[in-house]
Amino acid sequence: MSESIPVSELTEDAAQAELARLAVEIAKANQLYHAEDAPEISDAEYDALKRRNAEIEGQFPHLKRNDSPSEQVGARAADGFSKVTHAVRMMSLGNAFDDEDVADFDRSIRKYLGLTDDAALAFTAEPKIDGLSLSLRYEQGKLVQAATRGDGEVGENVTANALTMSDIPQQIKDAPDVLEVRGEVYMSHADFDALNARQTETGGKTFANPRNAAAGSLRQLDSSITRARPLRFFAYAWGEISAPLADTQMEAIQRLKSFGFQINDLTRLCENTQQMLEHYRDIEAQRATLGYDIDGVVYKVNDLALQARLGFRSTTPRWAIAHKFPAELAWTRLEAIDIQVGRTGALSPVARLHPVTVGGVVVSNATLHNEDYIKGRDAKGGLIRDGKDIRVGDWVQVYRAGDVIPKLSDVDLSKRPEGAEPYDFPTKCPQCGSEAIREDGDAVRRCTGGLICPAQAVEKLKHFVSRKAFDIEGLGAKQIEMFYDDPVLPINAPADIFTLQTRDAANLARLKNRDGWGETSASNLFSAIDEKRAIPFARLLFALGIRHVGEVGARDLALYYRDWDVMAQAIDTARPAAVAHRKADEAEEAERLAATEENRRARIKEAREAAMVALDVPAEATAAWSDLTGIDGIGATLGLSLSDAFANADERAAFDMLRSHLQVIAPDAPSEDSPVAGKTVVFTGTLEKMTRAEAKARAEALGAKVSGSVSQKTDLLVAGPGAGSKAKKAADLGIETLDEDGWLQLIGDA
Repeated sequence: MSESIPVSELTEDAAQAELARLAVEIAKANQLYHAEDAPEISDAEYDALKRRNAEIEGQFPHLKRNDSPSEQVGARAADGFSKVTHAVRMMSLGNAFDDEDVADFDRSIRKYLGLTDDAALAFTAEPKIDGLSLSLRYEQGKLVQAATRGDGEVGENVTANALTMSDIPQQIKDAPDVLEVRGEVYMSHADFDALNARQTETGGKTFANPRNAAAGSLRQLDSSITRARPLRFFAYAWGEISAPLADTQMEAIQRLKSFGFQINDLTRLCENTQQMLEHYRDIEAQRATLGYDIDGVVYKVNDLALQARLGFRSTTPRWAIAHKFPAELAWTRLEAIDIQVGRTGALSPVARLHPVTVGGVVVSNATLHNEDYIKGRDAKGGLIRDGKDIRVGDWVQVYRAGDVIPKLSDVDLSKRPEGAEPYDFPTKCPQCGSEAIREDGDAVRRCTGGLICPAQAVEKLKHFVSRKAFDIEGLGAKQIEMFYDDPVLPINAPADIFTLQTRDAANLARLKNRDGWGETSASNLFSAIDEKRAIPFARLLFALGIRHVGEVGARDLALYYRDWDVMAQAIDTARPAAVAHRKADEAEEAERLAATEENRRARIKEAREAAMVALDVPAEATAAWSDLTGIDGIGATLGLSLSDAFANADERAAFDMLRSHLQVIAPDAPSEDSPVAGKTVVFTGTLEKMTRAEAKARAEALGAKVSGSVSQKTDLLVAGPGAGSKAKKAADLGIETLDEDGWLQLIGDA
């Protein structure tokens, strides 16, 4: 498409089509921003459209359209207001986006005026307020008319609304007989927050940002609404005037102040480009703490006689330019770091920021990704932000891209408060107090609380009643949301489902009187719950929602242990070894990040071995851990999840309470006449006559337990070509070993 082709590569036909597209898009953006106060694109995106249009017109001047966006300012005045024709057109400003653009602005003025590079040429520099332009007409010192900019020639008559604003004097002394004061209507951050809070309380419309709120409030047909809105006004220019205010821009602004208008106290006189840029950076650094929105700095030639000589282009003055801040970037103060717990148990750090507008949206929160990001490292230990960590109190740079959640891109260490401490990421869940752990290779720390963690409870309960878990007819995700934390019939834990009817004899009556329920549907629900009091072991395990325990893992565990109490005892016994395994993982990860390439492997091995030895794990724990993680398809990751869940006292209590209401159905008993019934079998090497999955399924059907590792509990090793360490270990332990044909002959499938 032509919109993606660089301007220098456009054909004439493509350029014509692109100008047509841009005319439509820019006109729509102008209407939404200036007339409807509901912009759909950011200022940066709008500026990019305008720049592309100007570049194409510069390369193909004969293709410039009659409705060219470069000849338009704002949008047509809206219906509902009377119209005001401006005696002096209200112009827009040209834009500068970097230091070189500002230098070009200075050079172009010197060239136009015939000034040498060393000739004196002063400028004023002031914040560019992000609000709504307003022109106030005074005759004989009395406010007689107020008008919005509209399309620059015709605006909307909002006199009644302007008269309600305390920042706008209704009468001024010692002014020219005719004076049009121009400036910006805006809303402070504090007033914006308060307005949105009131709107929320009364069910009214809330606003996306202070600019929209200010524009929407000024353009009310009912002035009593405007009166109730906290609008403010900065004066910075003038239109028609019967007598000069002063000889310079700076003196004229001070004259407006003497009339009672608010002027911006960050306006400075700059003697050269360097001072202009220095003040720009000073204002940018204060942007987040000003209490109102700005989107750049405006430079104006100070000498009004020179302004008159420079004059205007079609829509912009030659003597002024707006130096815009970088697109969707802003600096602000990090006030706090909070931890949110997601529905899967993930602990997500969130930056609480001093509010600042970024890309047209007021930002007070930003994601911090994970604990590595806060430390200035990526998941592999590499440096980000040159290794600068993030601390509460830091001066941080915020950015947005599209509609994604804001993020932090940089930290200004020169503004770090004295005594700021490195952030200590929590290892306990802030919601339930359970251990929050990081699994090997995972950048996210997760709560191990599972069913008892309030942040995870609703999603865990939805999983519990899902089709492949308990599958209770009439109790799905929608009903779980209805019952969760219900003041009368709460379901906050799985066991609550099975006491729903027995908790209170009146519950049936209470339920059947609810919207959407009747006596039949309530009775049917209780009957459906009763039908699920007998549940297969594997389904129960899957329903608990323990991390990594899916359908296959639950089935493998059920087939191996066959009994809840046997499994629970094994997991409890293995706990010291599980803890040691995690400590060893953490030590290994620490060495992986710290060690150099030359000694990394040796140091990682030493760290793991030292961690295991230091914890002095009992032999029975090591054996139980090896047994658990040796089950084919289980492994250490799933084993650790099981261990954490069963070791959590509150979650274990929830398991036990649930089980007290259930009859757990063990898997079908193994065939007693099978030659491998009750035996533990390990498959290794390449199987040529069946897949590994087929071999496992056949062995389990014959009542065998299939393990993934060789131990003293192994009864039989089936070794195909390529069998390695497992075959050697089996030989050392004196375990019977068969090839694939021998296995098939043993089970009668040869």
